[in-house]
Amino acid sequence: MKKNWLVLINVSLWMLLSLNVFSQSSVYNIVDFGAKADSTTVNTSAINKAIQKCNKDGGGSVIIPAGHFVSGTVMLLSNVELYLSPGATLMGSKDTSDYLLNNDVLMPGEGYNRYGLIYANNAHNVSIAGKGTIDGRGNYFMYNPYQYKYKGGDFDSKFTRQGAEYMKPGTVIEDGPVTYPFRPGLLVTITNCNDVFLTDVTLKDSPQWTVRIGFCDGVKVRGITINNNPLVPNNDGIHCTVSRNITISDCNILAGDDAIIVSGFGTDVHTGNDLQYGNKTGVAENVVVTNCVLSSRSACIRVGYGERPVRNVVFSNLVMYASNRGIGIFAREESSIDHIIFSNIIINNRLHSGHWWGKGEPIHISAVKSKAGGKAGTINDIQFYGINAVSETGIVIQGSPESIITNIGFDHVKLQINRGKYTDSYGGNLDFRPAYPLSAALFKHDIPGVYVQYADQLKFNDFNLSWGDDLPAYFTYGLWADHYKNLSLQNSFLSPAPVNKMLSAVKLSNGTKPVIFNCSTATGIQLLQNTLK
Repeated sequence: MKKNWLVLINVSLWMLLSLNVFSQSSVYNIVDFGAKADSTTVNTSAINKAIQKCNKDGGGSVIIPAGHFVSGTVMLLSNVELYLSPGATLMGSKDTSDYLLNNDVLMPGEGYNRYGLIYANNAHNVSIAGKGTIDGRGNYFMYNPYQYKYKGGDFDSKFTRQGAEYMKPGTVIEDGPVTYPFRPGLLVTITNCNDVFLTDVTLKDSPQWTVRIGFCDGVKVRGITINNNPLVPNNDGIHCTVSRNITISDCNILAGDDAIIVSGFGTDVHTGNDLQYGNKTGVAENVVVTNCVLSSRSACIRVGYGERPVRNVVFSNLVMYASNRGIGIFAREESSIDHIIFSNIIINNRLHSGHWWGKGEPIHISAVKSKAGGKAGTINDIQFYGINAVSETGIVIQGSPESIITNIGFDHVKLQINRGKYTDSYGGNLDFRPAYPLSAALFKHDIPGVYVQYADQLKFNDFNLSWGDDLPAYFTYGLWADHYKNLSLQNSFLSPAPVNKMLSAVKLSNGTKPVIFNCSTATGIQLLQNTLK
């Protein structure tokens, strides 16, 4: 019996050794390659040497120990885990020349001719993990004191409700965006890769997009924190461009731009070259986002933009707070967006000051053209279940004569619309940027609880709308649908805004086949046929 136990112990030790449990040969500490944690030395060369050695030896973990290590662009290679120990901070250099130069740049300036702090391309089994921090020091690259962007070529204030007073120079802008002379590229860029893992790390103060996953297949993001300066434009949280088989869970994200994005951009944002190594389908698909807390100056969740299809995406168990838009779905450049589910989501958003896209919508869905000669994309089968939203404007669903939005469902949805700080100075407008012409991009419009135009097969069940006090007169109907087909409104509670209580709860125009059943207004009066105006 004793001999048998010795045999079992020897076998167990052999198995552990084969799994490198007791082996240190696959662990590479950047200090052993010359890195210094003095917050001054630029350790780009030392860190890259450790990664190259790890990759050459067959893979393992490159350790960043406790301390503050400054670096330029770090090139992550196959079978390498970049592990940030508790107390470790990898800091982006303040000198833009320390970042890898991209000689094939498509868009000069704005950081596009430089990569950011971490870059992986054409690799497999790459990982960033640990309880440490990656600090892009993006605020350093902004003008100090802050300068704010007042006007842009994507809108003309003459079309807004406020006219020349809309965001005129000298207006107090509390929410940004601020401007900059130059900045490094995206904080973490992972393109054309298979089997990507991001776990537990904290990423902060990104100068641009925080994490870009482009044309990858097989990505797991779990438990990361992104804490950006919300005044900085374009510092998106996690941006998945034409990638597939992705799970994002248990994350906490604060961003100056969109928090989590699934988009169909089919070209590299630096070079304009097509990317197809990791994800050979050329489709953004099979994405699950769950158990996250999100905040953004733009949209907490954005689906769309770009010319490639987006399909089969699920968002669930999310909390959104202090954001401009809650959920945004945008079909442009003839792309298609299909089969998206949103469930069990709390949305708390408001109007923001400054040059941000969006006007405080809890949910925005649009299919419009973005440029002269362009065509809108298509949107089909978007389902919302268990949504609880508090906002300062209504839900918007806007298709086009050439692109009818189809099969949109709302089930167990509550929406409360309140007055906010910027209701008078920014409200009473619809915002479809980027859109063409400018008269259709950002423009004056009355605001119902739900606005629908050019849609087919809309279903509302157990939809409950309520209004706050002291709202301006541009708030109108509970539901306003124009150019619609096959609209179903059942088991719902709707009313016009209190300031316009003589209006009908529902306004329907230029449509066919409405079905309204078991619905009531605030006074308990059943919706009758004469409300269908």
